[in-house]
Amino acid sequence: MFLHLYMSNYFYKSSINNFLALSNEEIIGKITLANQFDSNQNQSQSWQQQIFILKNVLAGYSGLLFFEFSIPRMGKRVDVIAIINNVVFVIEFKVGESKFHSYQRDQVWDYALDLKNFHKPSHAVLLAPILVATEADEPVLEIVTGAHLDNLLYPILTNKESLRLAMQTVLNYALGSAEIDSELYSTGSYSPTPTIIEAAVSLYSNHSVDAITRSDADATNLAITSKAISSIITDARKNDKKIICFVTGVPGAGKTLVGLDVATSHLDKKIGDSSVYLSGNGPLVAILQEALARDHVRREKELGNRFSKSRAKESVKAFIQIIHHYRDAYLFDRSAPYDHVAIFDEAQRAWNKEKTVDFMRRKKGQPDFDFSEPEFLISCLDRHKDWAVVICLVGGGQEINTGEAGISEWLHAINRLYNHWEVCISPNLKDTEYSATDSIDQIKKNTVVNFNGDLHLGISLRSFRAEKLSQVVKELLDRNIQATKETLAKIISQYPIVLTRDLNKGKNGLRKKLEEVSDTAL
Repeated sequence: MFLHLYMSNYFYKSSINNFLALSNEEIIGKITLANQFDSNQNQSQSWQQQIFILKNVLAGYSGLLFFEFSIPRMGKRVDVIAIINNVVFVIEFKVGESKFHSYQRDQVWDYALDLKNFHKPSHAVLLAPILVATEADEPVLEIVTGAHLDNLLYPILTNKESLRLAMQTVLNYALGSAEIDSELYSTGSYSPTPTIIEAAVSLYSNHSVDAITRSDADATNLAITSKAISSIITDARKNDKKIICFVTGVPGAGKTLVGLDVATSHLDKKIGDSSVYLSGNGPLVAILQEALARDHVRREKELGNRFSKSRAKESVKAFIQIIHHYRDAYLFDRSAPYDHVAIFDEAQRAWNKEKTVDFMRRKKGQPDFDFSEPEFLISCLDRHKDWAVVICLVGGGQEINTGEAGISEWLHAINRLYNHWEVCISPNLKDTEYSATDSIDQIKKNTVVNFNGDLHLGISLRSFRAEKLSQVVKELLDRNIQATKETLAKIISQYPIVLTRDLNKGKNGLRKKLEEVSDTAL
C-alpha cells in the first residue's frame, strides 16, 4: 500500500470545449465505464443533472474538467474539479437539496483542505470549494480567505442558477495570477503523512519508509535515520558488539515510524537479526497487532492461501509487544531473548529504580529485585553471548507520570552496569529538554560513545506546511531570540503564529476565530 500516489484517478477527464461538444449520454457512458463499481440509477441521474447544469454554466469558458476526482487519503471522490484560468474549483453537488447543511459544507471544505495539504500542485494555486444545493433559495457568494494566506477560499454556497455567477466572482477575484498548467495539476503527486496504522501495514507489506512519507524539501528523510540504525545493527552483528542507540526527535517527527521500519526490516531468522518493537502504549500495540494480522490474512488470501487470523496475530506479536509483557516474560525466563534487536519507543518514560523495585516486590513476588526498568531491560539483551542492539526512541520533556525516569536513567544504567556496551547517540540528546548532558559526560569516561547526527529527526511531519514549528517553540523556550526570529520568518507567511502571555486571551482569540469561520458557513 503505497501512500505516495499520483492524482490520476478520476472517472472522466476532458477539456471544457470537448465536454460541451459531447452529448450527455456519451459523457455518462464514459463515467460509467470508468467506475469499477456498479453505478445505480440514482447515481446516473445525479450525473445527468450535474452535466446539464455544467453545460449551461461553463459555456464560453475554457479549461479542464474532471468528474469523480479521487481524494485517496479520505477514500472519497469530489464530484467535479474544474480548472479555469488560475483557479481550481472543487465542486460538490447535492442534487435536489434545498438547504445548505453544515456537514455538506464541511465535506467540500475537507476535500479542499486535503488537496491543499497533500496534493503537491495544489500548494501554490487558488482553490475555491463550492457547495451546490441545486434547489436552494439563498446563495452565499461572498469571497472569504480568512487568515490562512494560502490561496484557499472558504466554501461558497450556491444553487444551480447562481453557480456561474459564483465561479465568475472567484475568477474576477483571482485576476492577475498566473494560469495553472491543468495537465500538470492532474498528474501531480499526492503525498500525505500516513497514520501510524497505515504506516505499519505498509511497512509490514515490505514497503520502505521513504515510499510512504512526504518528501518535502524541508522535511528530514526518515530513510536516513532508518539507514543509520540498520548500519549500526549490521556493525554489531558482524563484529559481535553490543550497542545501545539513542534516537531523538521533535514531536511528530516520526520516531515511532522509524522504530516500526527497523522492526519490520529486521525479521530475518536465517541471519539471526530478529527484532522486537516495544511500547508502553497498550491500546496502540493492540491496534497495530490487529491491523497487521488482518492485512496479513488479506495478502495471503489474494495469493490463494488459507491463513487464519490467529496464526497471523501470533507472527505479529513476535515483533510488536507491550514493553511490560516483554519485561515480565524475561523476569522468569533467564535465557537470552529470541530477538537480538529491541526497539524501545518513548524510552524516556521507562520507570526509575524506586517504582520498578516497588512494583516487582509487591506485584511480581520478587523480594530481591534491585534494578531500574532500563537496567533490567538492558540486562535481558546482555544475556546474548555474541551481539545485541538496544534502540531507544526518545522524546524530550515527555515524562508525564510519577516514576518515569527520563533518558538519564538509561545513561546511568550504562555507566553503572553496562559500560562494555558501545553507545551511538544523537548529538541533540545534549539539548536542554532531555536533561542528559551531565549523564553523557559521565559515560564518556568509561564507555565508547559515538555521536551521529543522522539519529535526530528535527522536522515535525505532523505539522503540515509548518514543519519547523517545533523548532520555533524550542528556540523560544531556550530564549534564543535571534534564532527564533530567523526560523519564524521562514514559516510565518504560510502559518500565522500569535504569541500571548495570557492563556485566557489566547483562548478567546481562538474562539473568535472559530466564530468567524462558523459565521462564514451560515
